[in-house]
Amino acid sequence: MKRNNKKKPKQSNFAKLSIFQNQKYKFKKKCPLSGKGAPIVDYKNLKLLKRYISENGKILPSRITSVSLKKQRELSLSIKRARNLALL
Repeated sequence: MKRNNKKKPKQSNFAKLSIFQNQKYKFKKKCPLSGKGAPIVDYKNLKLLKRYISENGKILPSRITSVSLKKQRELSLSIKRARNLALL
């Protein structure tokens, strides 16, 4: 019996990547609100809060802003307080 000795063309690693696979080349950014010199999350700090609100007034998710879970909770609470006091 004869076997087919056809070779498949080699693909680069980036061509093999799919959105459904585990990504080797993915990296996580550090949280901008934790660490040294980070701004304090407070309902009075409107300049900071406006960076984490969309144009429609919705709170941006942490997967977009790369904020940690703990700081995301503080941020959403501060935004809601500022809204309640009509600061935002």
